[in-house]
Amino acid sequence: MIVEIINIGDELLIGQVINTNAAWMAEQLNLNGFRVHQFTVISDSRVHILQALAEAEARAEIVLISGGIGPTKDDITKHTLCEFFNTRLVFNQEAYCDVEAMFARRGYAVTELNRQQAELPEGCTGLPNALGTARGMWFEKDRQAGGKTIFVSMPGVPFEMKSMMTQQVIPRLKQLYHTPFIYHKTILTQGIGESFLAEQIADWENKLPENIKLAYLPQPGIVRLRLTGMGNGEQILHQQVDAEVIKLESLIAEYIFGYDDETLEAIIGKILKEKNAMLATAESCTGGYLAHLITGVPGSSAWYKGSVVAYSNEVKEKILGVQSESILKFGAVSKQVVTEMAISLQNRFKADYVIATSGIAGPDGGTPEKPVGTTWIAIASPDEVFAMHYLFGDSRDRNIRRTALQALNLLRKKLM
Repeated sequence: MIVEIINIGDELLIGQVINTNAAWMAEQLNLNGFRVHQFTVISDSRVHILQALAEAEARAEIVLISGGIGPTKDDITKHTLCEFFNTRLVFNQEAYCDVEAMFARRGYAVTELNRQQAELPEGCTGLPNALGTARGMWFEKDRQAGGKTIFVSMPGVPFEMKSMMTQQVIPRLKQLYHTPFIYHKTILTQGIGESFLAEQIADWENKLPENIKLAYLPQPGIVRLRLTGMGNGEQILHQQVDAEVIKLESLIAEYIFGYDDETLEAIIGKILKEKNAMLATAESCTGGYLAHLITGVPGSSAWYKGSVVAYSNEVKEKILGVQSESILKFGAVSKQVVTEMAISLQNRFKADYVIATSGIAGPDGGTPEKPVGTTWIAIASPDEVFAMHYLFGDSRDRNIRRTALQALNLLRKKLM
């Protein structure tokens, strides 16, 4: 079956609000066996909404709509749906009782604007909203080619829409349609680019069963490989996909650091906690980004001591104890300096492990000998200190993220 998502709101089109609704809706539908064929984002315009609904009806069996059903004048979706379905708004007592109860819990009286939230298009099925006053609206319309198209209009407020999708919409759709099982498994890799990775696993990819598809999902510093299997038997499907993952592991084990929603920083934290060891970071080119990733892990205080962001040479010398002669002779972006940063912080913080970074993030500051993207990363452990050199690229933001992820993965490999 063909599913389309229509998101309504001027704020989405001017970049004021990021359209997270479409991504979340598509993910949930996909997990339940419904495949989304198109997203459409449109303005709060009667003509635009009518056009989008007509176009979706011509090609989709399920059309999910979010946005524009609030109590204010710019919320025109409900009125436009009445026009599209050739109906009118009627007062719904059950919906009004819900609105009244919600306002009573908050200690407010129901205003006329809020009372209008209980008006629904005649002929639709109202869907309760556990977290707001705007009811969802379920319409069914016969298609000229046979069958019917289901239209579901929901609030644009993300937490209201998510609740309605989970509690109302998806359960109703699953009652009406038999959908196949879908199983996703994501393999997380670091340290190899997308094209090199694709070349290395080409034979394996070409031999994948027809019901299993591979998607490459690159981002700075990481390439995710998502396997998606589709079939009628859930257990058999899991076994199929997991068998392909085992084959993949034998090909690229050195680049795999985790699966699905795992992160390098969380994986490292788990290992450090098991070892009863502490980590610290000395950051120059990453400017605290490493510390940001690490402290984003709940409970990281159990294994992370802190960071020194030594952006200037003065701080490298006075706080971290880097020798001025090393900076003069080799430069701040060098094996010698980043190694001294790691050793000094290990001693000062009494940390078991230290990550140190120094590089030229860009967009300027590069030289022919050390172009933008030149990066040194040092790892200090209880038994050794080593430093690695990288040349990433000319994008500042990507260089910072790639340096942080490369550094975390170097530590992960050392810990393991």
